[in-house]
Amino acid sequence: MNLKSFGKALVRRKKIDTSPSSSALNRCLTTFDLTALGIGSTLGLGMYVISGNVAGNTAGPAVVFSFLFAAIASVLAGFCYAEFGARVPKAGSAYIYSYVTVGEFIAFVIGWNMLLEYVIGAATVARGYSNYLDVLFNKTMSSHFRKWMPMDVPHMSEYPDLFAFVLTIGLSIMLAAGVKESTRFNGIFTTINLSIVTFVVICGSFKIDFNNWALEPGKDNLPKSAGTGGFFPFGFSGMMSGASTCFFSFVGFDVIATTGEEANNPQKSIPIAIVLSLLVSFLAYFGVSAIQTLICPYYLLTDDAPLPLAFEIAGLSFARWFITIGVLAGLSASLLGAMFPMPRVLYSMASDGLIFRFFAHIHPRTQSPLVATLTTGLFAGLMAVFFNVGELADMMSIGTLLAYTLVSVSILILRYDVEKEPCDDSERAISPESDSGPESPTPLTNNPGFLPVINKFRMRVFNSAEITLPNRETSLISKFLITIICGNITLLDLLLVTLEKNLSQLDKISLIVVGASLAYLISLVIALYRQPQANASISFQVPWVPFIPIISIFINIYLMMKLTFITWIRFAVWLLIGLSIYLFYGIRNSKERKINDSFQIAPVSYKSKEPTLS
Repeated sequence: MNLKSFGKALVRRKKIDTSPSSSALNRCLTTFDLTALGIGSTLGLGMYVISGNVAGNTAGPAVVFSFLFAAIASVLAGFCYAEFGARVPKAGSAYIYSYVTVGEFIAFVIGWNMLLEYVIGAATVARGYSNYLDVLFNKTMSSHFRKWMPMDVPHMSEYPDLFAFVLTIGLSIMLAAGVKESTRFNGIFTTINLSIVTFVVICGSFKIDFNNWALEPGKDNLPKSAGTGGFFPFGFSGMMSGASTCFFSFVGFDVIATTGEEANNPQKSIPIAIVLSLLVSFLAYFGVSAIQTLICPYYLLTDDAPLPLAFEIAGLSFARWFITIGVLAGLSASLLGAMFPMPRVLYSMASDGLIFRFFAHIHPRTQSPLVATLTTGLFAGLMAVFFNVGELADMMSIGTLLAYTLVSVSILILRYDVEKEPCDDSERAISPESDSGPESPTPLTNNPGFLPVINKFRMRVFNSAEITLPNRETSLISKFLITIICGNITLLDLLLVTLEKNLSQLDKISLIVVGASLAYLISLVIALYRQPQANASISFQVPWVPFIPIISIFINIYLMMKLTFITWIRFAVWLLIGLSIYLFYGIRNSKERKINDSFQIAPVSYKSKEPTLS
């Protein structure tokens, strides 16, 4: 493979059949099933553990704003996922979306990172489930494991958690039995979980004390670790760091997008389910985090089970057992939701030939990806055995944020891409969209001087000619603007994260640099807004393009900048393993390569004689 063909392979796009009959999987999921799956996969550790820990260690009562900011980031990404779900009703989620719009290499990177995201998510929930049960039984399980099978390895668990392994394998077998059976299980536990959320909010409302949102260091005996008290005890930076952690709580709604080949009506069901699941999840997180910081001082919420602790401190000890039921039901649904998309992404990548093809095997009776389901379940179980929740969660957000960013970029590319290239110049209508004709401006390419060059630049970049439909030239300009915008956003986010740590010491030069960068970004966004967009007829489209996708990109990259250096190192190692698989296997066995080769036309020999008429 020469360098030219290698470059073409990296950007080749997938051609898909979007008809319902094109799927080998069982189309049996309704909008209710998808919504319950999204809620179940989202409401879990975030509500029962993370909300309290963020309040106690990072944000204080401002945890409610941390959840709000994280929800906004998730909703903006959710809009982009919803449009793609309407456009591309196929299994694979962000992987398949990127393959259709951006190209094969970026699609593989996204799919590979999604596999890691879902595996870690499943392992984290399984380990959290085990830890919570262990607390209920006075840590009997962990003490016996430490005694019988101690592990003394840095950055790994103190003991192998065999319960988490058995739990993960059991759910994998249930998933392999069929998608309808597993979603029925998920619906039951999601209903129980939402009932407990309602109970927590109503019961806790009788013990609300707004003084817990206005604690003072000298008056309320605050420990030094509790910050400065008040509603923002750890400042704006603490609230935003809390938002990065709370973002983990919303990871899971994209499981809906992986069901494109198993939904009855994916073009309508997927957008509705994504929006509803995110709305319900945010209301639950906001209500629970507000209640527990109002009934209990935030600095006490540092226990492994902070929500039951808050109710005990408030004098509502009886609520502990109801909350325990909710925890077990919520974590069961969350674990199922985390495990559900893993085999579907692996199946989609294997079907395309980018990963070993035996993972694409469909069981004839259950119509589910059996090999992919059992393999990913085994991988998640082993991760849960040997790693703590903290070690597992470190890698969770980076793959998700990168996927969200690429989906938003893909929406921009699709909206400004030309839908159908004309066969020749004779097919171009005489209209403002064309470069010629009575209504077109006089071409400026032959006019000498500097001013015509400026005028041409203004006409092309800011679409002064009022072109209404994208053509090849406007598509190239839009892609160029999107590239520059993403680069500018990255630099601006890096600058903001650097200056955020010293807000009280900002000087005029820093403010001028931030202002200039922001002004430049706004001018680029305006130029992109002026470009013509494609008029696709689909059931759902992201509103206010390009603003919502660009804001989503800005927030996602900002949250990625907040992650630790060691997280980036681990991510690089995982990515290196994936690139090795792609370069030595996927790029040569790609289904799209075989399709392109089968339609390749033999090159013309210019040494041959001209044909003669007989």
